Amino acid sequence: MNSKPSLALPKMVGQTAATGFQIGVRRTLPISSEGAWTFLTSQEGLKLWLGELPPPAFQVGEAFACAEGISGEFKVVKPFQQLRLRWNKPEWEKPSTLQIRLLAAKNGKTTISFHQENLPDAAAREQMKQQWEEALEKLKEKACLSAEENEGSSVQ
Repeated sequence: MNSKPSLALPKMVGQTAATGFQIGVRRTLPISSEGAWTFLTSQEGLKLWLGELPPPAFQVGEAFACAEGISGEFKVVKPFQQLRLRWNKPEWEKPSTLQIRLLAAKNGKTTISFHQENLPDAAAREQMKQQWEEALEKLKEKACLSAEENEGSSVQ
């Protein structure tokens, strides 16, 4: 039996052996998967999670560059379900992978999940955690407004 002490440094929160640092944030919102997709891929929605950019076609292999300096490429596009993209900030040495999933929940609600891996360090992980939480909070505000407007217009 070999009982050599491990020389490995302890892992930090959000650190994995395979993908470096990662973060996952999700919220269930009062909006259908179709409504969530439509909003996320609209110019207004894109500003909340990606930034200012010309309207993308959401095609696999399509590159993008935002006014804020974020750049990348769409890797997986499954309408109403999933976006997976290479996502990079100018100050990062290598791109991260960002995945957005839309998961159907009860009563016509949808869970929107942001998962990002290959982040450079713990500070970037914390920064992205805050960014995705803020984006989801803004999405929630917009989704609630849309849901209320739709209910109001159908009652007339």
